[in-house]
Amino acid sequence: MQRPGPFSTLYGRVLAPLPGRAGGAASGGGGNSWGVPGSHVQLPGRSQFGAGSTSTGAREANSVCPGPSAMSKAEEAKKLAGRAAVENHVRNNQVLGIGSGSTIVHAVQRIAERVKQENLNLVCIPTSFQFTHPSPSLQDSHILARQLILQYGLTLSDLDRHPEIDLAIDGADEVDADLNLIKGGGGCLTQEKIVAGNASRFIVIADFRKDSKNLGDQWHKGIPIEVIPMACVPVSRTVTQKFGGVIELRMAVNKAGPVVTDNGNFILDWKFDRVHKWSEVNTAIKMIPGVVDTGLFINMAERVYFGMQDGSVNMREKPF
Repeated sequence: MQRPGPFSTLYGRVLAPLPGRAGGAASGGGGNSWGVPGSHVQLPGRSQFGAGSTSTGAREANSVCPGPSAMSKAEEAKKLAGRAAVENHVRNNQVLGIGSGSTIVHAVQRIAERVKQENLNLVCIPTSFQFTHPSPSLQDSHILARQLILQYGLTLSDLDRHPEIDLAIDGADEVDADLNLIKGGGGCLTQEKIVAGNASRFIVIADFRKDSKNLGDQWHKGIPIEVIPMACVPVSRTVTQKFGGVIELRMAVNKAGPVVTDNGNFILDWKFDRVHKWSEVNTAIKMIPGVVDTGLFINMAERVYFGMQDGSVNMREKPF
């Protein structure tokens, strides 16, 4: 019998656990307990919950799609955070790194206003270029940096012409007490990290829902890992063997197959089951052959602005 190819395995069914290891069973609770450590890839849409539980899609819809009043508060909080960062950090003659997602829209709007009002000379480097067909629960990723820059009439450039960035502004999926970040919900994690890493200052803007004591308290979709397509299964097995949890291959919505990044790669979402020493885990995962980068941004953010429900803005700086 002919052996099935790797893509039929990835696209068609859940990959079998490693011999002798239990598959991860996710719980319905929040926090850092997604279930028993396992070592298999689960495709989105296949429920891991026990009897009486809701499906993955329904659970995520209930947890990340609050009612209209809550959503309007969150949107207002994004606006407050974005405008505060622009007011405090954007200056004339800067090269700016512009992130992706819904929160950054408000920052770009304010940048464009200031360019007109103050005749600022700014150059903008985007972190995302093409639409990457995110999953339904990741609506923020529809907003791409390059489109925003062009839409608001700002000067578009790239790292070839401007390799030194004065200031990068971006959002985050979650921020912990040490300003470690999870990013990559929109699939642009590698380019976001390149832009942030080449910036003299990296400022993060977020709403109150992204503020956590520990990574995983609020963000339950896992840590994105960008991988070379042929390495999906080996990377998944290695990560879950070493660190537990379960991994899903992120699937596209408006096309068949997985999400494909700007770099032509796939994204694995690692749903970890406990708090780790993130600096060590990040380094270890990046050393696995086939891994391009992770959505862990460790010791990169200098300052985070959180828009709050009461209309205030909380600022937190990197601890020294």
